[in-house]
Amino acid sequence: MEKIFKLKENGTTVRTEIVAGLTTFMTMAYIIALNPNLLTGFGAEGANLWNGVFLATCIASAIAMFVMAFAANKPFCLAPGMGLNSFFAIVVANIVGITGMSYLASFQAALVIILIEGVIFLILSLLNVREKIVNAIPLGVRLGIAPAIGLMLMNIGLGSNAGIYSENGGPFFVMRDFFGALTADSASKAMGSGYPAMVLSVVTMFIGLFVIVLLAKKGVKGAVLLGMLAASVIHWAGSLIFLQTNPFASLATASWLPPFKDMAETTLFKFNFQGFLDIGLFTIITLVLTFCMIDMFDTIGTLVGTASRAGMVDKDGNMPNMKEALIADAVGTVAGACTGTSTVTTFVESASGVEAGGRTGLTALTCGILFLACTFIAPIAAIIPAPATSAALIYVGVLMLQGLKNVKFDDLDQMVPVALMLIAMPISSSIGHAIGLGLISYTVIKVFSGKAKEVSVLTYIISALFLIKFFLIV
Repeated sequence: MEKIFKLKENGTTVRTEIVAGLTTFMTMAYIIALNPNLLTGFGAEGANLWNGVFLATCIASAIAMFVMAFAANKPFCLAPGMGLNSFFAIVVANIVGITGMSYLASFQAALVIILIEGVIFLILSLLNVREKIVNAIPLGVRLGIAPAIGLMLMNIGLGSNAGIYSENGGPFFVMRDFFGALTADSASKAMGSGYPAMVLSVVTMFIGLFVIVLLAKKGVKGAVLLGMLAASVIHWAGSLIFLQTNPFASLATASWLPPFKDMAETTLFKFNFQGFLDIGLFTIITLVLTFCMIDMFDTIGTLVGTASRAGMVDKDGNMPNMKEALIADAVGTVAGACTGTSTVTTFVESASGVEAGGRTGLTALTCGILFLACTFIAPIAAIIPAPATSAALIYVGVLMLQGLKNVKFDDLDQMVPVALMLIAMPISSSIGHAIGLGLISYTVIKVFSGKAKEVSVLTYIISALFLIKFFLIV
């Protein structure tokens, strides 16, 4: 382990790395069930396709994390990206409308787009082009990435991660429908039967958060994981006592055998090239460009922001082994296309493992092994309550705000792009779009204040591409 991951050099231990990997896994395990739900209309397209995407999610994620572990030796974990998977599902539905093909045939045609994107990124990463793009991002924008990600994590934890439904509709969110209500009575009436579940979620979330904070203040190793476990126990007990529901009921009827036959029949190397060509050349180019832009800057933002928080960057804000980390992302996307899922990217939840002490690829390896294990034990991952993971995301988000201390708020060249990113990232839920807005604002300020020469050529190109993305691509 020492020779492979250089644990002593990175100031960590096997135990710390394993705990960090488990922590990251618990914060991102939701993707294992959520991704196939999103890509198949929550099972509406049939159990066979759902099972195929489920296995593809586990396998492609594991492959990407193994590359991250052994090639880059970084604690970053990967899986099919949120936002990108929803966009993929929309693309599939549009292909159905354009071509008249079945959903499955359209799904297999859309996988060709993901394959092309992954191959492009693999080539760009091997040629160091993606690394040069990272280095072209101005320092001020880089400094704002980590705090903006922090706000996005808090928004996920406090906003959408505990969404609850009832006969009155939904989802009901913590900040909007609980804390946003004028009174407890108005919240209760608005949420109907979902109100007790919301109360339990809020109590669980904040108890978990404060357990994490108190343990961290005492220097307890694995504080994030222990806080999540404490929150899980409280939520399970509350479900049994107050909601009169059994949180473990799904385990009784769960299937524990991986559905490899379903994947072989629906998604494994099932590329529909003819259906892909039927989409039309202009649409193909537009879709590939869109997927590339979103994936590239989501990954770059996550790597730069999380690495900055962990102190894994040099004095110029550059991360060692960035090339290898980007290759892991590209390999994961190609593996995802071949097995049957949308774009695989570096997960922002990796920050929770980094905060738990993860500093090497052993963290990513641990998480990758757990993803593979979920082909057999997915039902166990499914009973981890969302409020427990919310507690970890809120805590990590708060800590990532510390990066604001490095921003020169008396310098408008830095302050304006950072401020825009801070508001854009949690609202848009897109790291890439927020970075694009930050780069555009930085470029405009520099050009019209007579400092155009201070902007690199790559920054001009990237800003122009984002302008095209925002205003011309429909």
